[in-house]
Amino acid sequence: MVLNGEPVTIRDYPSAVRKGLVYLSEDRKASGVFLDMSISANISVLDLKRVTSGILLDRKAEADQAHRLTQKMGVRMGGIGDAVSSLSGGNQQKVAIAKQISVNPKIIIMDEPTRGIDVGAKTEIHKLLRELAQSGVGVIVISSELPELIGVCDRVVVIREGRVAGELSGAMTEEAVIRLASGVTNTGDLADVA
Repeated sequence: MVLNGEPVTIRDYPSAVRKGLVYLSEDRKASGVFLDMSISANISVLDLKRVTSGILLDRKAEADQAHRLTQKMGVRMGGIGDAVSSLSGGNQQKVAIAKQISVNPKIIIMDEPTRGIDVGAKTEIHKLLRELAQSGVGVIVISSELPELIGVCDRVVVIREGRVAGELSGAMTEEAVIRLASGVTNTGDLADVA
């Protein structure tokens, strides 16, 4: 892998985080958040060095980070000490994203970032993805929702049977994505796929 023009080797997730690469799993409840832990602990868990003093956890630094990121994400909650399980699905997802951005990543890979959340939370997350990209963070979105891909992405790479089937940018349409995903080469064949 080449990151910012330099070859990098990533052996495990901690080394990926150190290189500025984070991944948000499509299954937030199994691997995106720790449901029984507090919101503040979830946000700080990727890089405890940011919230420790020597070997002790600096509760004020952890709380400051959690307040800043939950406010940025628009997390609706009682308080940062609440368990993540007390939140709605959309707010759990916002905490999962806050955890990823807490380490100031260079690249964030988001797998199905809005699956199973309400329309309002989707809109807020899409806005955040755009802000991250505009601030210079590379955002890779993996999604099975065509409107999400077309609405959020500057470029879409379609993978079919393990290979790149094509790349779209600019004025993308669902039809063009479906054509690449299904292997259809001309417009007349598209009616047979639908």
